[in-house]
Amino acid sequence: MVNSTNVAASAVSVAKGVGALTAAGSFAGAATLAYAHFIELNNFQVRHETLPLLPAGSADFTILHISDMHMVPGQKKKHEFMHSLAEINPDLVINTGDNLSHMKALPSLLNALDPLLDFPGVYVPGSNCYYAPVFKNPARYLWKESTSDEGVDPSKERLPTQDMHDAFDARGWVGLINRFDTLTLNGLRLEFSGVDDPHLEFDRHPGFSPTAFDTEPAPSVRLGVCHAPYMRTLTRFVDDGAQAIFAGHTHGGQVCLPGGKALVSNCDLDPSRAKGVSLQSGVPVEVSAGLGTSRFAAIRLFCPPEAVVVTLTAARQ
Repeated sequence: MVNSTNVAASAVSVAKGVGALTAAGSFAGAATLAYAHFIELNNFQVRHETLPLLPAGSADFTILHISDMHMVPGQKKKHEFMHSLAEINPDLVINTGDNLSHMKALPSLLNALDPLLDFPGVYVPGSNCYYAPVFKNPARYLWKESTSDEGVDPSKERLPTQDMHDAFDARGWVGLINRFDTLTLNGLRLEFSGVDDPHLEFDRHPGFSPTAFDTEPAPSVRLGVCHAPYMRTLTRFVDDGAQAIFAGHTHGGQVCLPGGKALVSNCDLDPSRAKGVSLQSGVPVEVSAGLGTSRFAAIRLFCPPEAVVVTLTAARQ
């Protein structure tokens, strides 16, 4: 005969256990979100990479790669970190876009970049250089097809893009918006090919200068620069003769598994390539995890914000 008292007691015990597990799960989730927002979001890092691209006997050349600042007014820790990057004393700064995350953030951005604007630099825009971000369900990135489908949206709030680019130009940075250009710095001739944001499908590849390498003595290096590293973009840069490619956009996956494994790249690049240096047909592709996030998704997990120092050095003989 079943003892009804024991059954009732067991039911109460199970209910308490489920309640405890639910509470523990809720606490763990809240603690993870708090860490991702208050700790890791401001755990700024400097990653170092070396690319042996220069002719034998060439001196090292230092590039500071910054991307995806997504600036919002009042981000004191980000300002301090970006100011500290001037101590690296780079030969060149490459900015791969998504600079703003607020309509009133341009003064904050220019203040944060001020010491770096004293160095030679090049830049390309991302979608958050044109349009203010809007709230989106973060889970959409787990099922959304990885294609560039945003395009021009008249309903989105326009950011002060031209004012920002004018400020960059006034300090000597070179815009690579669907155009090529060259700079000679510290005896190295840099040949650039840059495109407008592939995520918005604004990209129109200019190729590289057809005569630059013929008319200038070595050492020289060809660099492709874009915001979003879509496969079509990387393939075209390789076909055009790039020796290295710089990009951002992915946030390194932003919310990753322990160890930093990205689940998404927000484009058709394999998530395993969402941060760091990988190869595209033998050409190194440097993808920055970026310095910020959309203000509507201000968390990072196992993927701290970063600036990247890339040292171009002589190739091994």
